[in-house]
Amino acid sequence: MKASTFADLSLLFVALIWGATFVLVQNAISFLEPLSFNAVRFTTAAVLLGFWLVVFEREQLKKLDKKLMMSGMMLGFFLFIGYAFQTLGLLYTTSSKAGFITGLSVVLVPLLMIAVLKQRPGINSIAGVAAATAGLYLLTMSDVSSLNIGDGFVLICAAGFALHILFTGKYSSSYPTLLLTTVQIATAAILSAISAVFFEDWRKSFNPEIIFSGKVVMALLITSVLATALAFFIQTNFQKHTTATRVALIFAMEPVFAAIAAFFWADERLTSSALIGCGLIFAGMVFAELPPQRFENLLRKIHPKKEADFEA
Repeated sequence: MKASTFADLSLLFVALIWGATFVLVQNAISFLEPLSFNAVRFTTAAVLLGFWLVVFEREQLKKLDKKLMMSGMMLGFFLFIGYAFQTLGLLYTTSSKAGFITGLSVVLVPLLMIAVLKQRPGINSIAGVAAATAGLYLLTMSDVSSLNIGDGFVLICAAGFALHILFTGKYSSSYPTLLLTTVQIATAAILSAISAVFFEDWRKSFNPEIIFSGKVVMALLITSVLATALAFFIQTNFQKHTTATRVALIFAMEPVFAAIAAFFWADERLTSSALIGCGLIFAGMVFAELPPQRFENLLRKIHPKKEADFEA
């Protein structure tokens, strides 16, 4: 199996973890405030990663320098921005609109690639982004009312996640995976904790009756180990073998997996438009996997009279 294919499958597994744990997180933050939840989640993950680093990968510590610290802190900052502004936006907008706008990171990534890295995505990636964006709209947008300040906050969240994907691709091949992951997760933990102190009633959140309740403990353990420590280690380790646009398209499968998980665990039903949306998101991911030349040949078969359009 090619390294790029294995990388894409590994990142798809990450999207599966995030989607499958979405219901758990929703249940937990009904008891524990979101920033406080993120502070505990990221702190626990950072401790686990740090323990593994010190005990089993101590050699990586020799490569800890200012450049690695700054790179890891930048990734952690973008990660924090994504989670924090998504939480803030949900105070003012609906979950459906927040889901769609967060998913717009799939559009922002190729735009940022052009603006920041001066890299132009191929025609297959552009088609994949278009299909996935349409699919996200059909899957998530049950509320099409006018935009509000919450939607703006969630758009900042989408930019944060897009920048995290973009710069993970840039830095992941330059530094040891576990060390870089530990620094970024620790940064997100510190920023989440500071924000919780200033913007939430963290004393109430950390009431033993709440923090040690069954649903909260289960959600914290699963999200800390699987959805944070393992997931971001996999992303940091494997993104060097693929492109940022393909990563964004793969991660667009998260709401699809979330919808499937909600169907089985929360007895939620998908509308016909949502099912079509899931199919379009999957199609977008497949388009990105096709070699550009093969994708152009496919388009020529569909529109043989427009062959000249592809020669440029």
